[in-house]
Amino acid sequence: MACNKNIYTNNMRFAIIANLQRPDANDTVVAAINWCLKNKHEICLCDDIAGDIKVNVDTCPRSELSGCADIIISMGGDGTILASVRTLGHNSLPILGINLGSLGFLTQITADRMSEALDRIARGDYKVEDRMVLKTEVINDTQPQSPYALNDVVIDKGNISRVINLSLYANGEYISSYTADGLIISTPTGSTAYSLAVGGPILSPTMMAIIVSPISPFSLTSRPLVFPPDVALEIRLRSEHGNAMLTIDGQVASEFSPTGTVRITRAEHVAKLVRFEENSFYDILRRKLHWGKLPVVDYRKTDFKG
Repeated sequence: MACNKNIYTNNMRFAIIANLQRPDANDTVVAAINWCLKNKHEICLCDDIAGDIKVNVDTCPRSELSGCADIIISMGGDGTILASVRTLGHNSLPILGINLGSLGFLTQITADRMSEALDRIARGDYKVEDRMVLKTEVINDTQPQSPYALNDVVIDKGNISRVINLSLYANGEYISSYTADGLIISTPTGSTAYSLAVGGPILSPTMMAIIVSPISPFSLTSRPLVFPPDVALEIRLRSEHGNAMLTIDGQVASEFSPTGTVRITRAEHVAKLVRFEENSFYDILRRKLHWGKLPVVDYRKTDFKG
């Protein structure tokens, strides 16, 4: 069934994208549908999940979701949010993330709080955060299927256990060369993802900046760099074993020329995430990554000498 628009006079239009492999995903989708029907708001399902949901509601292809809704409800983990952002592309809509059992930096609302969150959205008691997005272009080679990244772009050696050589340029100026497993080019949103795992800095996710972090560099002096948002970065690659991979948000991967060049810039659009005042980014860091937590020492088992 195709999406209709504005059946009610003061209603909102919600669309659902969901990872039905997550625990209780089907029940959570049905609960969201029932909330919308009860409160006389429109609801539309992404058509790739509609066949598994036994409720007769409107459906819409992924490519048309931006015209079917005012807000996207993304159910799953952070990966589902990343896929939702790519689905919308330039047509940025606010995305409400419902966390179905993962770490949940982007999907901060749990399923048991979904109805409360939807009530607040209907009342206008929420805010929308703009998040920077990166655009990726491969010079003189096949372009990535989806060029936009909310978290990061990774250029690495693929499955071969050998290092590659990369040179980094910013606005045409040579910055540095790396002999490493690869480079991670990250947004502030992605600063708590792969970039953090290789020693990159944590940035406030609403900032506009680009982080470049080497992966296992053959140098003790190679450290992550932070660039202003409007810089044009080029990574020039030389892979002697003839293999290189380009991966966007950990989900869209493609091989490219072992002597290729990748250009990464700030996208013209932003991702829009629904947020509530009490869900502070720094509180999430403390609760989910134990940021700043001191180790617990059992002094009864400590052998103090001299």
